[in-house]
Amino acid sequence: MQGTYDQENIFAKILREEAPCVKVYENDNALAFMDVMPQTDGHVLVIPKEPAETIYDLSEDASLACMRAVQIVGKAIEQAMGVGGSTVFQLNGKAAGQTVPHFHFHVLPGSLLGLKGHASEMADPQTLMDIAEKIKSFID
Repeated sequence: MQGTYDQENIFAKILREEAPCVKVYENDNALAFMDVMPQTDGHVLVIPKEPAETIYDLSEDASLACMRAVQIVGKAIEQAMGVGGSTVFQLNGKAAGQTVPHFHFHVLPGSLLGLKGHASEMADPQTLMDIAEKIKSFID
């Protein structure tokens, strides 16, 4: 990453275990956790452990690791939430609506129809933990 990465963003703090998260999946290169301001129940974020603000800053290895994590988590979300499809999206830069300057995928069960606004309302922590456990039960 070119020298503009903000080491104090919330996702960097989560990766350093200085801030909490409700983990769903983790491997050597990626982390998936519940979005604390979900647009729908089952909304999960997948981030690389590599410091990168946008997709354009991400290395090929980190890109592949994130996509593999999205595949694993996305399938589990669909099963856990009882839906036949999911939505995966990602925003690059503040002008595009990115609210945390660390690359991340949003993985949501179902379609974009009927979603709450992006980063608009905090979820109940116990609800997040319950949904995370349900999703984790479908990850091999």
